[in-house]
Amino acid sequence: MDDPEQVGARLEETGYLVDEGLAVTCFLALRLHRPLFCEGDAGVGKTALAAALAEALGAPLIRLQCHEGIDAAQALYDWDFPRQLLHLRAAEAAGVTDADRLESELYDRRFLIARPLLRALQTQPSVLLVDEIDRADDEFEAFLLELLSEYSVTVPELGTLRAEVPPVVVLTSNRTREVHDALKRRCLYHWFDHPSFARELAIVRRRLPRVSARLAEQVTALVQALRGADLVKPPGVAETLDWAEALDALGASEVDADLAVATLGSVLKYREDTDRARGLDLAAVLAARGR
Repeated sequence: MDDPEQVGARLEETGYLVDEGLAVTCFLALRLHRPLFCEGDAGVGKTALAAALAEALGAPLIRLQCHEGIDAAQALYDWDFPRQLLHLRAAEAAGVTDADRLESELYDRRFLIARPLLRALQTQPSVLLVDEIDRADDEFEAFLLELLSEYSVTVPELGTLRAEVPPVVVLTSNRTREVHDALKRRCLYHWFDHPSFARELAIVRRRLPRVSARLAEQVTALVQALRGADLVKPPGVAETLDWAEALDALGASEVDADLAVATLGSVLKYREDTDRARGLDLAAVLAARGR
């Protein structure tokens, strides 16, 4: 992909709509082999961008889901101890007594279990998604920074394993905590805001073409109104798509206030938010979009 416009067009072909700023950032990430750090509320399309990039590039998507306490063994590599033990027993049964030979055989590549980070280094091309890095701890963040600086890792028993072609790396954060500046400096940064009405409607129409135009417009208007209601967890684009899909599954071609309230569980996930939404004048929101 030779320019940002082509990147944007390829992403749109996958069903992922981008604005100029995101298209430029993605182009630079591809051209400069820099990780792309995506930050914003949950459900605004950060993870979906990685999937769209993988589809646009024709590359496998390798995902590392971060969580509290994640360590290198879970993210990078581990040894297949059960297979090593079976090999050791088989060698002993065959009368092999050379300790050096046994040790070299036990730590052969065939017994190495590649976790997502190592798989991404060994797979060309690939797109590596490091999802919700803000859930990991500081030590893992420092480890990841070192790996992304060289796109290589040292396995003591095997030596240094280096990526011939660096993977396309997308890191996401829901900002449950601040990620350290050292990691951010290594990356290109893009903040994902909630989309405008027109862009969100275009996303719904692109992703759910079977949903009626009227229903797509009404659901988008309702979600936009809910985001202005000071909710615990404002709905993202993912929830907009879920709500439209749920209403379509009920056979609705349009929605009224009663049906909207009955299906709030598709878009809101906290009791406090549901109570607040029931107190809104959803009928007025729908009337404002009526024709």
